[in-house]
Amino acid sequence: MKAALLLTAILSLSLAGCAARAAKVTKATVTAPAPPPPPALSTPQTRVELPEAQTPLPAAFETEPPPTPVAPPAAPTPARTPNPPRPRPQPAREPAPTQPQLAGPPAETPRPAIQELISPAEAKRLQESAVSRRAEAAKILQALGRRRLTRSQQDVAANIRNFLALSEDAEKHNDLRQADALAERAQILAKELQSGK
Repeated sequence: MKAALLLTAILSLSLAGCAARAAKVTKATVTAPAPPPPPALSTPQTRVELPEAQTPLPAAFETEPPPTPVAPPAAPTPARTPNPPRPRPQPAREPAPTQPQLAGPPAETPRPAIQELISPAEAKRLQESAVSRRAEAAKILQALGRRRLTRSQQDVAANIRNFLALSEDAEKHNDLRQADALAERAQILAKELQSGK
C-alpha cells in the first residue's frame, strides 16, 4: 500500500511538471511579437532625372565623297610632217581577246523526274486501263458532238478533252498511274454528261 501511494505521488508530481511546462510554452507563443511587414517591392519615383542633351559633332554627319575616276593620261600629239608616208595595207587579223576566257563550271544536265517504281505487270494493267477509259470517253464525246450542247455541257466537254490530253501526256512520260487516274476522271465526266447530269 505504501508502494502504491508512493507511485501515485511520483506520477502526480511528474504530470504536474508537464502541465506547467505546457503552460509556459503556450504563454511564450502567445506573447511572441508579430513579424514586421515585408518591405515594398518597388519604391515610387517622384523625381525623374534625365541626362543633359548632347549635341552631335558636325563631323558625324560628313560622308566621304565618292572616288573620282582617274582619266588615263592623254597621248602626246605627234608633230606633223609635211608628207606623211602612206601606210601599207595589212592582211586582216583577228583581234586578240582583251581578257582571258575563263572556263566556268560545267553545265549541269537536267535530272530525270522521280517516279514510282511499279512492276511490269502493274504497268501493263495501268496502261491498258488508261487506253480503254480514254477510248470510252472519246466515243461518248463523239456521240455527243452530234447533239446541240448547252454552254455548261460544252464546258464539261472541254474539261473531258483536257483530261484526255493530260492522260496521254502522262503516259508519254511513263507516269502510268497518273495517266490512268486522269483517263478515269475523263470517263466519269463523259458518263455524267451522257446521262444528262
